[in-house]
Amino acid sequence: MFKGPAVTGMGASMSGWDQRQGDAATMWTIILAAGQGKRMQSDLAKVLHPVCGVPMLTHAVRAARLAGSGRIVVVIGHQADRIRQQFEGEDILFVEQRERLGTGHAVLQAREAFRGYGGTVAILCGDVPLIRPETVRALLDRHLRERATVTVLTTIPAEPSGYGRVVKADDGAVLKIVEDKDATAAERRIREINTGIYCVESPFLFEAVAGLGNRNAQEEYYLTDIVEIANQKGLRVVSSLADDPREVMGINTPAELEKACTLMESRGGKASPLDGTGP
Repeated sequence: MFKGPAVTGMGASMSGWDQRQGDAATMWTIILAAGQGKRMQSDLAKVLHPVCGVPMLTHAVRAARLAGSGRIVVVIGHQADRIRQQFEGEDILFVEQRERLGTGHAVLQAREAFRGYGGTVAILCGDVPLIRPETVRALLDRHLRERATVTVLTTIPAEPSGYGRVVKADDGAVLKIVEDKDATAAERRIREINTGIYCVESPFLFEAVAGLGNRNAQEEYYLTDIVEIANQKGLRVVSSLADDPREVMGINTPAELEKACTLMESRGGKASPLDGTGP
């Protein structure tokens, strides 16, 4: 089992919110941004590469904020100090993942920042700059409406190869997410994929990631394994579909960065601060 780090700063109270009721329901957010991004062929941390004039991480933070997030916690690793300096003065809490042991381990680093909070946690990716606030809010709304413990944002790309497949029951409930390298031939034929974006109930989330194992092809602690854990406990797991796969495209190469900039510009994107302006 893991032990998460201590976190200091941002002394807001951590009271929970009314149990999934009405328009007042809110969320707190974790944004995963610890990766180096070796395929970017650059010394710059991946989430600092600009999309429409600002670091791509800016767009994920902005989407969370406009979707109604309270506390926003960003998990950083590579060039952690440089990222902190870039966002100095912003209302963001940073925690550091010192060892890159997978997405589940990354989420665990935020545990202390959520101590005492019993509401919903949105988990976003710092390298997915095209995500819209409306999509994040729709994910949360479905999570609340379905009274789910875990809700997975999914999409159906033209080519699902390389992505984690979403395995469902006949009634549409999500049974598990299988990473491409671990999938059977039948599972690889599934077209619906995991985007890496979720809503999860906080008490379950941190209990689950603390108990993850790494018996997989990558020998990493997969956040996706929380889906099976929830099912084993008899908890509800559902999905929310992002209609446009481009919106949830992760940026891993210079070509994908260029494509993201073009798409952002096509929908009126421009350099904007974290104040709610821009696309």
